[in-house]
This record gives sequence, structure tokens and C-alpha cells, in this order.
Amino acid sequence: MNKITDIINQRKKKQGVKDMFFLVMGILSYSIGFTAFVLPEQVVMGGVSGISALLFYAFGFPPGVSIWVLNVTLLLIALRALSRQFTVRTIIGVTLLSAMVGALQPVFQQFPIITPGEDKFMHVLIGGALGGAGLGLVFSHNGSTGGTDIIIALLNKHFSMSFGRAMQFIDITIISSSYLLFHSMETIVYGVAFTLAASFVCDYVINGTRQTVQFIIISKEYGKIADMVNTRVHRGVTLIEGKGWYSKREVDILIVMCRKYESQGLMGLIKSIDPHALVSQTFCHGVFGEGFDKIK
Repeated sequence: MNKITDIINQRKKKQGVKDMFFLVMGILSYSIGFTAFVLPEQVVMGGVSGISALLFYAFGFPPGVSIWVLNVTLLLIALRALSRQFTVRTIIGVTLLSAMVGALQPVFQQFPIITPGEDKFMHVLIGGALGGAGLGLVFSHNGSTGGTDIIIALLNKHFSMSFGRAMQFIDITIISSSYLLFHSMETIVYGVAFTLAASFVCDYVINGTRQTVQFIIISKEYGKIADMVNTRVHRGVTLIEGKGWYSKREVDILIVMCRKYESQGLMGLIKSIDPHALVSQTFCHGVFGEGFDKIK
């Protein structure tokens, strides 16, 4: 019993170290995108980072300090609506983010890697990609950078607003408020472009590597196909007995789960055995268990 407990504890420690490593790398990526590409171009995105950017452009407040102060203030306000685990992870993530933004901003001010205004749209897209990749790493390793997550928790509690709607409402409000400072619709467009790029890359980082394909195969040669899937593709096959409602005939249905990169080879294998097979192919965002991702 003690050995099993020790093994579980060792695995938890290893997972904790791994999560912390990717949390640091994710926040570093986000901080570089924010300080090197977004702040020099004076673009306002959504979330607390967008508010801190507004405060920096309008009053010169250091973004690293305002990110930490705003997040801690929100945490204190929403403390009752948040779990202890979420609060601890958010404090760690916010502190790291504030420290990195505070350290990198003066570095990129003194040694800029872009020329502001030279290719603003491209700079915004690069910043969005770095920010989205960073957030994707943080979220996929059980981390949190606070910001809109805290505000959404409050909105869900008091107004029963869905996560997606709450996020859109907050981001659009913050981005649109940049018009009061710059009196430019162009700035709003750049803010939206950053948000879209960050959301797309974040989603890809979280789900792209996990994306799997589910095959439903109906064929008279189901036995040969199942054997080939086992021996060639090295994937499991589930056989289900069914019945065609129109023909009233018994049919054997194969269900196969595989990685996205394996799907083309599997389709070719099916075609080589039975070109007339009925095949349904569906993309899944994640499959967990033996042969796929571990359940976290």
C-alpha cells in the first residue's frame, strides 16, 4: 500500500514540475508578445492586459504593476465565487506574468525588435500568435493568468451569463474603450485582430495535438479491415452488431479511433480492401485513455 502511495506521489510531483515548466514558458511567450509587439504599436486587446495597456498609454503606469494590482483586486472581490485551487493557481500565474512583463518591457523599450508603425498589422498578428500560444500552454497545464476568468466567474454567479458570451462582452467593452483615448476605429480593428489571432492559436495549442479521428466503417470485409487496422495501423477496433432498417439485414460495424496524422493511411487501407465500404469520419477534440492522452 505504501509503495502504491509513493508511486502516486512521485507521479504527482513529476506532473507538478512539468506543469510549472510549461506555465513559465507559456507566460514568457505571452509576455514577449505583449511587451515586444503590442505595447510598441499601442494596441488594446481584451482582458486585464488590455486595461493595463490603456492605463500605460493614458497615464504611463507600468503594465507589470497594473496587471498584478488589477488581478489581485479582482481576486479579492470574487474570492467567495472562486475555488481555493483556482485562486492559488491564479496568484502564481499573475505574479509570474507581472514579473515577466515588468522585466521585459524596459528591455524591449531600450532594444526594440520591431519598428513601430512599419508593419502594424503583422506585428499585431505575431503578438497575438505568441500570446495565444502562451495562454494555450498555461491552460493545457492547469494554470491560470486570472484576468477575464475572474470577471467571468462573477458574471456567471450574479447574472447567469454563459462563458462565451461573458468573454465576448468583456473583450469588446475593453477594446472599444480604446476609442476614447485614440479616437480611432483602426485601433479597435487591430485589437479585434489580436484577440482573434490569440484565440485561434490558443485553441490550436490546446486541442491541435489532441485532435483525433473517429471512423465508423460498414463493410462486408469487416474482418479483414479490423485485422489490418490492428497489425498495420496498430489501433484498436470495436465491433458492433447492427441492423439496416431499410434492408432489415444484419450488419457489422467497426469503430476505430486514431490520430489525425494516421487517418489518411487508414482511409487508404480501407479502400484497398473494400472500395465500396461505407465510412464515416468525424474529428474529435480529444480522446483520453489507453493509446491516447492521459486523463488529467
